[in-house]
Amino acid sequence: MTRRKTSQQIQQLVFVGPSTIFFVLIVAVPFFLGLYYAFTDWNGISRQVDGVGLRNFAHIFTKDPAFLNSFWFTAKFTVLGVLLTNVVGFLLAYFLTKRLYTRNVMRTVFFMPHVIGGLLLGFIWQFIFVRGFASIGGATGWSFFNLPWLGTEATSFWAIVIVFVWQNAGYLMVIYISAINNVPKSLIEAAKVDGAGRGQVLRSVIIPLVMPAVTVCLFLALSWSFKLFDLNLSLTKGGPFKSTESVALNIYNEAFNISRFGMGSAKAIIFFVIVALISILQVRATKSREVEM
Repeated sequence: MTRRKTSQQIQQLVFVGPSTIFFVLIVAVPFFLGLYYAFTDWNGISRQVDGVGLRNFAHIFTKDPAFLNSFWFTAKFTVLGVLLTNVVGFLLAYFLTKRLYTRNVMRTVFFMPHVIGGLLLGFIWQFIFVRGFASIGGATGWSFFNLPWLGTEATSFWAIVIVFVWQNAGYLMVIYISAINNVPKSLIEAAKVDGAGRGQVLRSVIIPLVMPAVTVCLFLALSWSFKLFDLNLSLTKGGPFKSTESVALNIYNEAFNISRFGMGSAKAIIFFVIVALISILQVRATKSREVEM
């Protein structure tokens, strides 16, 4: 019995040990260090670290309108990003579960943007918005393509939303396809026999039964939207005049460009708490609407 228990402990150590070590070094240690530095005035370079108590947090809420503006931008972007990404992803999944000749090719095409790195994708779309749209607008005369997509606050906001949805809808599509394929065909056939149309089947049968997938996709889209950084950096760099600066980019600029690491850590802690609370509420809300098959 002792030998068997020892063998199990060795197996756990071999299989779980490396991942635990990397988790502690990459996630846990930086998190607690950031929590410590949030109460200091460290600049990220100097060896001298002086504690300032809650001064950083008081400064953020009373004397830092840029952070509050970035949070307002991130909140607006998150609402639209989560909604549009999930709607587009679900609609793609719904139509690509039909008997289409090219559905496998189309699934691959819609999923591919998620594979491209955010920075590279942002620079590609920056070229499209600045050069590609201008060429199309000059050739066709359509005002839509002649808009200053990265030049004004409103158009820059929608440019980031468009690229974000284009990048991530295909990933959520894969999750929704799996969920829709797992809906029992007998329930759909029974609903059709009872006279339900396509819309009624979708609303009353398919959507309630794919709610576990909705929970996962909403959580993913919520975390992606709140943590927006690479697209924001490569497309607009927070401009024009910081009107499209996300919270993540604001924290990055505070910590590494202005060299106020303590202040940046305090902002990161506030951001972490808010995102964690919103994510918990979202998961609870969607979990309560799930039904068992």
